[in-house]
Amino acid sequence: MRIRLGYVSHALSLWECSPAKTMTFTRYQQLEEIERIQKLKEITAHNLRSTLRMIYYNIAHDIHVYRMSSSIVPLATHPEVMWDYRSVFKKQLKEIGTAVKKSKMRVSFHPNQFTLFTSDKEHITDNAVIDMQYHYDLLDGMGLADISNINIHVGGAYGDKITAIERFHQNIVKLPDHIKKRMTLENDDKTYTTEETLKVCKKEQIPLVFDYHHHQANLGSTDLSELLPEVFSTWDHFGIIPKVHISSPKSEKEFRSHADYVDAEFILPFLHLAREVGQDFDIMIEAKQKDKACLKLTEDLSKIRGVKRIDGGTIEW
Repeated sequence: MRIRLGYVSHALSLWECSPAKTMTFTRYQQLEEIERIQKLKEITAHNLRSTLRMIYYNIAHDIHVYRMSSSIVPLATHPEVMWDYRSVFKKQLKEIGTAVKKSKMRVSFHPNQFTLFTSDKEHITDNAVIDMQYHYDLLDGMGLADISNINIHVGGAYGDKITAIERFHQNIVKLPDHIKKRMTLENDDKTYTTEETLKVCKKEQIPLVFDYHHHQANLGSTDLSELLPEVFSTWDHFGIIPKVHISSPKSEKEFRSHADYVDAEFILPFLHLAREVGQDFDIMIEAKQKDKACLKLTEDLSKIRGVKRIDGGTIEW
């Protein structure tokens, strides 16, 4: 079993490298007309430079899995702005994509919690489609749309999970098919369990990004040993090996909150189950210390008897 480890958005080891500098619409409105687009270009240029820096940082450290920030382009989906960033930054987007493809890095996006398809309000579904389109367009501009994924949650329950899931199946029809083919769903720490999310994924032929920490915080009635092979099988048609999210609790009292680093002992039961399945997979580490947590967990796991470290971010067990 081979596992590659990665991290989310921001390499903390790099100075002044945030890929998520932004501007509010209120601030945008306060600027003179001629200043508005200039400020948007300035912020986007910074975010793209930071993203490219982190791609090269990942290459240097053999980190093969990376989630890009959703905030690369400020106000990209605001109905009163929605500017043509792809034409302006065509060269920079392509440069990022070329570096990713050359290094065979796996990249993804994770839109925020408001991108959901379970609402009974039409404008929320419409906004979700717009947001998914934005993320797809970024990947497409990089030339990565066919080899990456956009991950979201099923959405809210609104007091009635059965009805909400029915609405998901109804509302997801609004999402263009080429975007739906690149989307994944993740189990929740409070709402939809792994088995509930799995049912949705099977019906819609959407891969399931399994979050072990969420699973432990929101257990269903089926044992993980039964669920895991089915979870991994949802990726069979996708052309990419499964991906899972890993983090550990900040404390017993704040169980759902992410700790700075990942406690290897916390995730070992999952790794043992995965080893029995025998499926290679990638890990996205959702810890506060991001790239530092990724490199530390790789080192910690490599100390386990029978585990061999292949490179900076890959182990074999």
